This record gives sequence, structure tokens and C-alpha cells, in this order.
Amino acid sequence: MDVLGVVEDVSHEGLLIVRGDVTPEYGNVVYDAKQNRIGTVKRVFGPVDRPYVSVTPVDRTVLKNVSGKKVYFERGAQYGKNKRRN
Repeated sequence: MDVLGVVEDVSHEGLLIVRGDVTPEYGNVVYDAKQNRIGTVKRVFGPVDRPYVSVTPVDRTVLKNVSGKKVYFERGAQYGKNKRRN
């Protein structure tokens, strides 16, 4: 697992906003320090060197405990039909 960044805020839509140290891919799974699944990467936006990442949480109980904490992600291998194409 790689460090994704620190959770900055919770959006009004219920998404976690993470200030990323690296750029993940859409659909990567996000974990907390105890390796509990928090959610998945929904959108990457902002500057290239330190992007913001919106994470769709697994459930609402995750939202109150992760603000200001470091989160991690696991890079998934993309094969064939799962690749994003333009």
C-alpha cells in the first residue's frame, strides 16, 4: 500500500476530500492506518504535483472519524476491459 495523503474535508455531497501526495487512478481502493477500507477514488482534480482526490466512502460512519488523518491506497492492476479509454 502507498500513502495517498491527508483527509482535508468532507464535501456537502458526503465525499472525502484528500490532499494527495501522489496521483491515484479512478477506482483504487482507499484504506485507513488500520487497513480498514474507507472507500474508492472517484475523482482527481487540482494541481498535478499535489492533486486533490475525492473518495466515495463505504458508509456514513467513516465520515466522522477520518478528518485530518493519513489515508492509503492500493494500486490495482488494470487489464483489458477495465482500462479507461478516451
